[in-house]
Amino acid sequence: MAASASASLRHHLLLRRPRFPLCPNPTFRASSFPRRYQRLFASAPSSSAVDNGDTPSPVEPSDGASVVDVNPPRGTRDFPPEDMRLRTWLFDQFREVSRVMAFEEVDFPVLESEALFIRKAGEEITQQLYNFEDKGGRRVVLRPEITPSLARLVIKQGKSVSLPLKWFTIGQCWRYERMTRGRRREHYQWNMDIFGMPKVRAESELLQAIILLFERLGITSSDVGIRVSSRKVLQAVLNMYSIPEHLFTEVCVIVDKLGKLTREEIEKELISTGLSSEAVQGIIEVLSLKSLPKLEEVLGSDVEAVADLKKLFSFAEQYGYADWICFDASVVRGLAYYTGIVFEAFDREGKLRAICGGGRYDRLLSTFGSEDIPACGFGFGDAVIVELLKEKGLLPDLSRQIDDIVFPLDEELQGPASTVASSLRKKGRSVDLVEDKRLKWVFKHAERINASRLILVGKSEWERGMVRVKVLSTRDEFEVKAGELQ
Repeated sequence: MAASASASLRHHLLLRRPRFPLCPNPTFRASSFPRRYQRLFASAPSSSAVDNGDTPSPVEPSDGASVVDVNPPRGTRDFPPEDMRLRTWLFDQFREVSRVMAFEEVDFPVLESEALFIRKAGEEITQQLYNFEDKGGRRVVLRPEITPSLARLVIKQGKSVSLPLKWFTIGQCWRYERMTRGRRREHYQWNMDIFGMPKVRAESELLQAIILLFERLGITSSDVGIRVSSRKVLQAVLNMYSIPEHLFTEVCVIVDKLGKLTREEIEKELISTGLSSEAVQGIIEVLSLKSLPKLEEVLGSDVEAVADLKKLFSFAEQYGYADWICFDASVVRGLAYYTGIVFEAFDREGKLRAICGGGRYDRLLSTFGSEDIPACGFGFGDAVIVELLKEKGLLPDLSRQIDDIVFPLDEELQGPASTVASSLRKKGRSVDLVEDKRLKWVFKHAERINASRLILVGKSEWERGMVRVKVLSTRDEFEVKAGELQ
């Protein structure tokens, strides 16, 4: 039997030819294709243009057809297979952490009503919208963040759901902003939110979720920290100086620029709102504090912000993540709807922008005309964390992996090969059915895609109801009945 199989293999190697010639390199001539297909390749970039990061100059096709730029819009990404494997792996980590935290997954349209995101607080995000009027005259937007969409769904669900709600989502967001490392005009974001839990237990749960993810990815507290403060700190300072309530949100938006603008620029913006120089100095001095005991000395122990923060740090000890978090009064977050505890994760080397951030937003629903529900949550983007994993050498090996390659040794065996491949797929194995190739190419292909087995369907073997199996890791080779192949 073995001799017969070997003869079949030799016959195949000597006589079989692929239907199309194999190119010695990956370049090709569009002119070798029928004319109706040639224009599809007219704007394909040369390898040198891609390697240099240049935008290729499109070639005008001879028939005058318009040329489409094959690059994605500036600030956006394609996801070829190797990048898609990484994205899928990362999303799986998001989902697994959400599962162990007992959160349910939800989703919303990327296209939302513009009214959800237009606020009058001077937030930077409102200047970065991809917004337009649709064909029905409605003002719509590609969502720049997820929390308002989540709030809309909570309002829509109404009393049909019981509180607390623990929901998560992974969705795409769009912002027309200046691009830097880890910052694009589109990104995917993991959000976890809790509705109906008014105490800081909710924030402590969200912080554990973030830290569980870091630990799953191999990131330690020496790599990353989480700065924590409260919007109520700033509110207490404003109260000390009798600053009107209506200025609170505007002041938050300005002081969120600490670290981005100079102290003098921050002072100038604050004074332009009508604050006195004494109040401005007081605000900046308090927001420079990095010690919770020092904050307590300034504001007093009976201030709600201090009590909330002390409780949160107590929970951190009990959860076992106290070494991950630190108090930093300058953290206020830039979105207007935050009302209490706020936090953001940062890399301790300071090379990247914030990895994630969030906080409490107890009064968001009333801005949409509904009754408020206590809520808090965070957003965790895909771009910065991937940069951090690259920096730390923690990206996993995500090479393509296939269980089996099925290969008919003769053209008339393509039908039996289809039967074998179908049977294996129904058993849950990943199977690549290959034909019209040389056996040497098939072996190289198996190596490229990390196939576990090569299953050869030969004439003499098939006549006996058998196939030949080669285990590629050990080079073991044997025959097995086609119906018993597992």
